[in-house]
Amino acid sequence: RGPGEKQLETDRRLLNLRVKQIRQRLEGVRGRRALSRRSRERAEVPVISLVGYTNAGKSTLFNSLTGSDVMAENLLFATLDPTLRKVKLPTGLQAVLGDTVGFVRHLPHELVAAFEATLEESRLAELLLHVLDAADPERADKSAEVDQVLARIGAEQVPKLLVYNKIDALSDIEPRVDRDADGVATRVWVSALTGVGMDLLAEVIEERLAGRVEVFEIGIPWNAGAV
Repeated sequence: RGPGEKQLETDRRLLNLRVKQIRQRLEGVRGRRALSRRSRERAEVPVISLVGYTNAGKSTLFNSLTGSDVMAENLLFATLDPTLRKVKLPTGLQAVLGDTVGFVRHLPHELVAAFEATLEESRLAELLLHVLDAADPERADKSAEVDQVLARIGAEQVPKLLVYNKIDALSDIEPRVDRDADGVATRVWVSALTGVGMDLLAEVIEERLAGRVEVFEIGIPWNAGAV
């Protein structure tokens, strides 16, 4: 055999070794996230996951809701590893908000394992915020693409709220909440960049997690300081 063939075999062996190492790292990441999820479950902290097509403004929305400074760029896969932050809702309920990788159309099968590892938080969340670019003429097609990936990772049954972001790019849209025939909020129109409508979004998130909240009136005597 010629030297070219031998080099090709060497390259193939090195690539196979690299694939094996990456798969081992993915399993390690899954294990660490499983431990984190068990801790949150014990503390009964609800988890909300941001999903959506790439460049829909998920990271900007994440920063606006949590007061964080996560990288938010108009780049493909600017977010690769899910970032988790605590978010405090209007009545004081605390939840964990996760920002995930942006979805793309016709994702190559070779990348599915890596992407599904980052999307496990979505499958186990109590509420999905599906972020859409309100100014994108292809938003319906991209929304369907996201739904297909959610179904593939087993997250199609997780309650979902559509968040139409970037209304600042549209002159005829005001922040609002759309509801279905039963009065359940299904869509919220906001601009994460300008902050318009973000108060509505926080209220609707809390409304959708309402089963988590119970209100009590407790009377404590002035001399019961130990209580």
